[in-house]
Order: sequence, then structure tokens, then C-alpha cells
Amino acid sequence: MAPSAAGPPPARVPPASTTSSSPTPPAAGAPSATLSSPSTWVRESNLQWYHRWLIRVLQAGPIPRHVAFIMDGNRRYARKANIAKAEGHSAGFEKLSETLQWCLEVGISEVTVYAFSIENFKRTQDEVDTLMNLARDKFQRLLAERDKLHERGICIRIIGNWDLLEPDIRRSIAEAVLLTRDNRTAILNVAFAYTSRDEITHSIRTVAQAVGDGQLEPEDVSEELLTRCLYTKYSAEPDLLVRTSGEVRLSDFLLWQSASTVMYFTETLWPEFTIWHLLGAVFYYQRVRWQMLDVRRALEQGSGGPAAVDGESDASGKSKERVGRFLECVERLEERLLVRLARGTGVK
Repeated sequence: MAPSAAGPPPARVPPASTTSSSPTPPAAGAPSATLSSPSTWVRESNLQWYHRWLIRVLQAGPIPRHVAFIMDGNRRYARKANIAKAEGHSAGFEKLSETLQWCLEVGISEVTVYAFSIENFKRTQDEVDTLMNLARDKFQRLLAERDKLHERGICIRIIGNWDLLEPDIRRSIAEAVLLTRDNRTAILNVAFAYTSRDEITHSIRTVAQAVGDGQLEPEDVSEELLTRCLYTKYSAEPDLLVRTSGEVRLSDFLLWQSASTVMYFTETLWPEFTIWHLLGAVFYYQRVRWQMLDVRRALEQGSGGPAAVDGESDASGKSKERVGRFLECVERLEERLLVRLARGTGVK
């Protein structure tokens, strides 16, 4: 959902020029001709002193706590670089791990990335198989790097419709979620087999089933309850959303959560995304954040119901108790399913 008329227009930034009259060192994040270094989820810093100096300047202002990325442009990058699509997707993963390190250094504590849309299943079978095999490899690599994840305090969450995934992938992501769930320094949400419409449908179905089973009454249903049944229920709304490749749309990503999110669009392809693009997005956020705070306050005031009168206080208290028990039940069921999937016994 794009910002309303009360908010600023989303930023759209052309790609940075790559021409130069004299040789210069490559910018942090510039894609290399070959991917010779081993893939990793946890990188060491590649920033120069001037990057760190600019980060300190930006940190004098508000830094977005939660940033979402639509990582678009891998296939166009492959065509541009005259390489196979699979190599383009691999380059996209390398850029993801690099960008995660930059976010940590900037002070961004939560990142959500659109890794694989349910709509991507409509691509050719060969490309879908390539993406699934890449996912298998990367999730296995994530498990192999558990010590690094614990050392950095990174919590991994995989949001999406897991029923659409192969059993071995489900097992890997369940293990990753369980292994890192107690980490608190930083959070990475990977939207995999995800669309916002599917997420909202899942939330409504969960609540409707509870009403049908007698766990909830129809009057218990509210916007807050539906929000707490989304895949993203443990996350705050994103402060900033960045999309690469020049497309100016959300592609069914975090529609429920982005009503007051600052949006930044750049024409740069995702594998060519650099620290300069990230810092530019943060600077844009700092310039327009106050306008979106006004939008958020207006939405919160509009969603607030009338104050309860004396005769309604008992009913309101009972409703809160029912909702609380229901949410605890949902959490227990999800925990048990995660454990079964990690053990390989929860596969349908």
C-alpha cells in the first residue's frame, strides 16, 4: 500500500553512473566478475573509513529499526552480464549477505527480504528447480554457520506458506528458526513462498476456524487480532521499504504492514546494489520520516474504538481472556509443528 496523499511521494532514484575518467577502487558492494569467495550468511565488514564516517553522520539522526527489501533484478543482471540465470540468482544471494552486514553496521536491527514469491512458482519449471536448489544450498549453509549466527546474535525467521515447500526445505528452515529463536541482537525475516494475500488469507482462516470451534466469539475479531495471526506477528511494521530494479510497486509484499512505511525505489539492479544506495535510502528516510509519522498517528486514531461504558467492561474483559487463550494456543501449536518438522516427523 503506497503512502497516502498525506505522506511524501516514494523516492525513485536512477542508477549511479559507472563511468570514470580515472581508475578508482571498486565501491563497497560492487559485483565482481566471478563469485570466487564461498557463500556465507555472515560476512566480515568490507567498508572503508569514509563509509564509516558517513554512517556516523547519519547516526546523528533517526535510523530505521526495521527495513524491508524487494530484491529485484537478478534475471536482468544475468542478461546484462551475459551469464546464466542461476548465476544471476547466486549473485543476488551474495548481495543479500553483504547488505545484511551493512545494515548491522548502520544500526538497523531488523531486516525483512522478499526472497521467493508464491507467484514465482509460475515461472518455468527449470527456473523454479534452480531457485529451490539454491534455497536448499543456502539454508544448509545457514545451519552450518550456526556458531557465527549465535556470536552475532542473529535470529532467523522464515515467513510464508511452508506447505508449498518440499519436505527437506521445510526441515532445514524449521531447524534454522529453532536454533536461532533466542538470539536478540538482530532479526532477519526471509519471506519465502510468500505473498501478502496468502498471509492475510491465512490469518482470516485461523481466526474463522477459532470462531467456528467456539474458542472465540464473533465480537472478539478485530484488526489487532488479525495482525497477531499474520506470519509477521512478531515483527514491528517496517519503517523503510527499499525496492531495486526500477519497478515502482510492492508485488504483493507486506501490504498489510506498509500503510505508513517510507518507500524508496532505485533503478539499480539488486546484484549491483551498494552501500551508497543503502545510505541514500536511510538519508531519504530521515528527510521524510516525520510526514509518515503523521500518517501513522492518523491511522492509529482512526482504528481506535469508542471507550467502553460501565456495562461493557465485563464483556470486554472476557473477550480479552478468550483472545489471550486463543493466541497462546496458536503459539503452542506452531512450536510443536516446528519441532516435528525439524525432526522430520511433521511432513504432510
